[in-house]
Amino acid sequence: MINLHLPTYKAPKVLFNGHLQTIVPALTRKIVVPFQYARERIVTPDDDFLDLDWLASDQKKLIILNHGLEGNSSRPYIFGMAVHLFQQGYDVLAWNYRGCSGEMNRAKRMYHSGATDDLDFVIQHASKKYDAISLVGFSLGGNLTLKYLGEQKAATPIKCALTFSVPLDLHDGVKYLDQGLNRLYAKRFLGTLFDKVKQKHTQYPDLIDLDAMKWIKTLYDFDDNYTSKLHGFSGAVDYYTQCSSINFIDTIAIPTLIVNAKNDPMIGRIALQEGIAEGLSKVQFHLEAEGGHCGFSRGQNQPYWSEEVAVRFLNEFMS
Repeated sequence: MINLHLPTYKAPKVLFNGHLQTIVPALTRKIVVPFQYARERIVTPDDDFLDLDWLASDQKKLIILNHGLEGNSSRPYIFGMAVHLFQQGYDVLAWNYRGCSGEMNRAKRMYHSGATDDLDFVIQHASKKYDAISLVGFSLGGNLTLKYLGEQKAATPIKCALTFSVPLDLHDGVKYLDQGLNRLYAKRFLGTLFDKVKQKHTQYPDLIDLDAMKWIKTLYDFDDNYTSKLHGFSGAVDYYTQCSSINFIDTIAIPTLIVNAKNDPMIGRIALQEGIAEGLSKVQFHLEAEGGHCGFSRGQNQPYWSEEVAVRFLNEFMS
């Protein structure tokens, strides 16, 4: 039974709600360190590419970081976690999903919440030189992490896994993003997703119908018209059903911690139900009152609460 005791997160007083705890750290965090990522490009089985960013010093234990929707390895929540884990003696690999590294990928597909084939390829590539590998995932990357582990069951080479701000039910999460102020996040996501669809249209004009952009107003609409069609699903509901990690956590066979915050403005209500991991011997679900979405900031020049939790968890289950 996984039963790791975690300290309570207390947000700085100026970050008094979930929106501030989400937005302010993402816009204002500055991470100043005397080193930077080393980039490696690997070729996928379908002749596409993935860009991997490393912080490595020949350690025997590796942590692979999985970023969120429209994120990348340089986002503060990813780079901050990478730096903190590296300084604690772990090698770190922050990989960028297809189309997220600053250059559009070559294949007809892009990335999505359930693309565990790419995650598995990255793991197999990295596993050649490490004694132990663990995963840390955020938001979409948390969903990806949990789905992968549930699919792999006991066959996974991963030692343990930790996820934050996970929309366990994708359909519920997308519906929640269409409510009130949450629409601001959806609008921002749609802006960058539209840019990527336009780039993909340039590569494959017959594959992408840009006319649909005229009436797409929600992430559900986008997934129904673009994400699902590009990746072999019949529509948004089929995509959400096949890729929601809540349908996979009961077969996870390694120590896994899921951390969500009650005031998260993005992940939906299903992802905040206390009994999600009830009866599961390998999965612990931890719900904080505060934290926002991929937040958990303690203020400038301090490690995030999530980063300290990650070290505590990894030290416990990778030893």
